[in-house]
Amino acid sequence: MSDHTVRLHRVLRSPPEKVYRAFLDGDALSKWLPPYGFTCKVHHLEARAGGSFRMSFSNFTSGNSHAFGGEYLELVPNERIRYTDTFDDPNLLGVMEVTVSLKPVLCGTDVSITQAGIPEVIPLEMCYLGWQESLAQLAQLVEPQIPD
Repeated sequence: MSDHTVRLHRVLRSPPEKVYRAFLDGDALSKWLPPYGFTCKVHHLEARAGGSFRMSFSNFTSGNSHAFGGEYLELVPNERIRYTDTFDDPNLLGVMEVTVSLKPVLCGTDVSITQAGIPEVIPLEMCYLGWQESLAQLAQLVEPQIPD
């Protein structure tokens, strides 16, 4: 595994239960995970330890897409999600491991994300930029308090 790693931190005005669900619901993921200018299609998602997922991001301007998938290694409800990520592109070799830690705080949820093993050809600043955009969209999804 490459030592190419990004670490992110964000506090969201939402309870851990809602944030946790946003990471494991295919419809929610397709709404918030793709960076700006991309769409996401979730082809398969089995949210359980040992379960797998597969999705693709498409560049809305060019129509080009890339697919990736992985396996859920650990799911601790409302606290932690660990999973692997592998690109289909043979130029993006290796297995990445992502750990999402959720901690309740006074105003919502403290979210810490580590993505390790990023392929060397991907500039880390592009990973940070993509994650920043994704987390902004996650906040827009989970922070509104809409009555039933």
